Amino acid sequence: MRWMSWVKVAVGAALGAAGLTGIPAALEACTRCVYLGPKNTVVVARSMDWVEDPGTNLYAFPRGMKRNGESGKGSLEWTSKFGSLVCSFYGVASVDGMNEKGLVANMLYLVESDYGKADGTKPLLSIACWAQYALDNFSSVAEAVEALRKEPFAILAPALPNGAKGHGHLSLSDPSGDSAIFEYVGGKLVIHHGRQYQVMTNSPTFDEQLALNKYWEQIGGLAMLPGTNRASDRFARASFFIQAVPKTDDAKKAVAEVLSIIRGVSVPLGISVPGQPNIASTIWRTVYDQKNRIFYFDSATSPTVFWVPLADLDLTEGAPVKKLTVAGGKTYNGNAVKQFEPSEPFPFLPGR
Repeated sequence: MRWMSWVKVAVGAALGAAGLTGIPAALEACTRCVYLGPKNTVVVARSMDWVEDPGTNLYAFPRGMKRNGESGKGSLEWTSKFGSLVCSFYGVASVDGMNEKGLVANMLYLVESDYGKADGTKPLLSIACWAQYALDNFSSVAEAVEALRKEPFAILAPALPNGAKGHGHLSLSDPSGDSAIFEYVGGKLVIHHGRQYQVMTNSPTFDEQLALNKYWEQIGGLAMLPGTNRASDRFARASFFIQAVPKTDDAKKAVAEVLSIIRGVSVPLGISVPGQPNIASTIWRTVYDQKNRIFYFDSATSPTVFWVPLADLDLTEGAPVKKLTVAGGKTYNGNAVKQFEPSEPFPFLPGR
């Protein structure tokens, strides 16, 4: 088809002009997008795309929990200031969640991540604890950016239980609509901070994703959006749709709109490439109504969506940790708060 050949040539020229030739051909998995509506209506969604079921369960963590960076001698230590609701990953990491202030953290895979080498000058933090550290300590994106830009710890990134590299980047958003993307590139922390950073996928690094997306912004229009499962294509589609959908302060409609977008950029079940965690089916999706502090969970293998209002959880200091089992195809209807059961907190993946 001539028009497809023209698009390939034009994209190649745009990449060359942006200095982005030689980008890895590997396809990446997850997608995250933030909806900014009127009257402080802020909704964020993400898809979890992975080569297998990572055995995700939900945990309600009260404030006042003592934690450490799970990296042996020299580990970072802290006590959680805020309670949170998180999604576990293989039962060893927090990859997604919201705290009681409405701050949302989303961890996505980024194969280019380079956290540098720990030289003993900073306390250590396992990457499995990175998102949890943000949820435990910060009430807003601005507060997190101010603290994390000082690089108060060194991240250790051990292999995940399935053998894949523990490489990822972190996005934060808050009820004001503020966003930040945190990536370690060449051993240094790079932060993109601002309301305009509404979408994140995976490879290449975020600055290159922005440059790639400029081409599609110039083309514009639904008919010319790229349609593959590549991270850059999903980035372009999510960026277009998050701006194109009608904006409303009706929270239920806003959640429905965002859920339709994240489903639209999800990867169908059964599509994956062995040995490459970057090319994978969507296992589950989460949506967060940040204004009303409501969490929604959408499993790719279930016809139902359930939700958890954080106001219905007991996150006060001294309250028990509670768990909602969703691994193994377990599903729920409506408000699932009453289905949470007391539990031990999961052990974070050791950095060493």
